[in-house]
Amino acid sequence: MNEAVQIQSPPPYPTFAEAAKVWAKIGLLSFGGPAGQIALMHRELVEERRWISESRFLHALNFCMLLPGPEAQQLATYIGWLLHGTRGGIVAGLLFILPGFFVILGLSSAYALFQQTDWLTGLFFGLKAAVLAIVIEAVIRVGRRALKTRFALVVAALAFAALFFFDLPFPLVVLAAGIAGYVATRLQPATGEKALAAAAKQALADRPSVIDSSFPDGASSWSRTFQVLATWLVLWIAPFVILGAVFGCATVYTTIGLFFSKMAVATFGGAYAVLAYVAQQAVETYHWLKPGEMLDGLALAETTPGPLVLVLSFVGFMAAFRAPLGFDPLVSGLLGATLATWVTFVPCFLWIFLGAPYVEALRNNRALAGALAAISAAVTGVILNLAVWFGLHVLFASVDRFAAGPVSMPLPVWQTFQLPSFCLTLLAAVLLFFFKRGVVVTLAICAVAGWLIRGF
Repeated sequence: MNEAVQIQSPPPYPTFAEAAKVWAKIGLLSFGGPAGQIALMHRELVEERRWISESRFLHALNFCMLLPGPEAQQLATYIGWLLHGTRGGIVAGLLFILPGFFVILGLSSAYALFQQTDWLTGLFFGLKAAVLAIVIEAVIRVGRRALKTRFALVVAALAFAALFFFDLPFPLVVLAAGIAGYVATRLQPATGEKALAAAAKQALADRPSVIDSSFPDGASSWSRTFQVLATWLVLWIAPFVILGAVFGCATVYTTIGLFFSKMAVATFGGAYAVLAYVAQQAVETYHWLKPGEMLDGLALAETTPGPLVLVLSFVGFMAAFRAPLGFDPLVSGLLGATLATWVTFVPCFLWIFLGAPYVEALRNNRALAGALAAISAAVTGVILNLAVWFGLHVLFASVDRFAAGPVSMPLPVWQTFQLPSFCLTLLAAVLLFFFKRGVVVTLAICAVAGWLIRGF
């Protein structure tokens, strides 16, 4: 009886300290790239704690998918802002980044000194398999709620096909889905009514949550917009002024800051979308890295919590490590990594704090209901594509790329199928789906199992 009453009413509003603990937990466990991170947040915030409803979660995710930078970190910032304002967004975003950043600093230091990363493979072997099961669970949960109409199913299928088979940028795919939904709503009122009915059905299906359909929209004004823009632009530019005053303008730090600031506004699609360009510039133009070292950096980022775009911190570390300006190379490397991380993520906070109030105001705009419903469907296809991509790299030791005309898709080398990874993924799925174990328990059991398999 008490349980039924509890489900029919929203949970208590979390205090700032309670939220900070949860954001720290998410930051420490956010393995598996954007798919795994979105899955973890969905499980922690929507399913277990009911701090945000399914429809509001998807609404925030739709917006973050359209922005440059890591969408999962921006989603955490968005939800943190909804819960506790600007300070909540800052804490949520920072705690999503900091654990992985400190780990990547340590690994980059070890790499620079010893050029050795093989030991990481065994340590995180089981962890990746567990994350794959968590991602699959998220795809199922989100798909059940977002795909309410035949139109939504078609949009999700087309989004997946565009990403997986044609390697199109996912912001372009999500934007096209939104336009298609808007046009369909305008040209075919019946389609628009179905979209509205689906949105209403989804809102009714939401469990009572702290942030639900009745939660007030964020306030927006021109004065607030100007204040946010000025504050975060100053924070973005401040390191250039400080380092320029101390070391002069013609240094590696200025080059790092300018280069990664440019990447911050161009990283649509996350780390993989800019990997080839960054590698080319770092190796051929700036000579920060040796050939092949970018892939080593990506391997380090993949085996740490936090956004995969933290690979840029590795590049910044190596660039400054090899141009120490007269003091200890490790200190220089730490400064370079910190600078690269700063100019990469400060813009992420700017995009959220600047745009979120306006996106919230659009939530109840009936004219855009069809567009938002289509974007939700496309996001399901995006998450499925990320899950398939991640699954291929977990289950196969080698994944090539098949290209023929407009088709460009990942193709596993079937002879490299890893039976231990498959078994560990099954173990994680059993723990999650049948025994209802939490994420922490599942990750711990699979990590130990993976270590035992690799150790013997």
